[in-house]
Amino acid sequence: MKLVPRRLLALIALAGIVVAVLVVVPLARRAIQHFTLPLAYASIIREQAHDKRLDPALVAAVIYSETRFRPRTSPTGALGLMQIEPATATFLAHRSGATSFTVADLGTPQVNIAYGSYYIRYLLNLYDGNVVMALAAYNGGETNVDHWVQRLKQSHQLFRISDIPIAQTRLYVQEVLSKQQAYRAHWARALGYT
Repeated sequence: MKLVPRRLLALIALAGIVVAVLVVVPLARRAIQHFTLPLAYASIIREQAHDKRLDPALVAAVIYSETRFRPRTSPTGALGLMQIEPATATFLAHRSGATSFTVADLGTPQVNIAYGSYYIRYLLNLYDGNVVMALAAYNGGETNVDHWVQRLKQSHQLFRISDIPIAQTRLYVQEVLSKQQAYRAHWARALGYT
């Protein structure tokens, strides 16, 4: 008689462990995802990506690579989630027809993501949809990318990530493209894919 209750207790304990694993593991996975691949302002990202004909995962990946979703001011003066420099924002404001833009507006997530998304679209248009060139320009500047592209054209080569001579910009482009895939896979529902 004593063996039956022990077996029963063992089965109950095992069932408890299985249930705990089934509940705790998905919760732990989500918690780890929030720390390792954070996402905030998903509705703003979806809206701006839709308005600018961008992949929402690309916008999220740029934000991740720029600030890890923690807005700040860089040592060079770039502001907000998407690290937009005041001169670039002023250029974008004039180009987009904004009438009441001030640099302080870049501290507002809605405005910052709108301007950053607009800038990504502008760069994609400028570089005929070439995402590598657009991201390189976002990080390293249009003048640098234009110079690199011109040099490659003289030798009849196409522009690749490995052609970016500035290590920081090359790593930035690689990170954004990698994180874009990760955001598509892990945040599909929040970014509007499902």
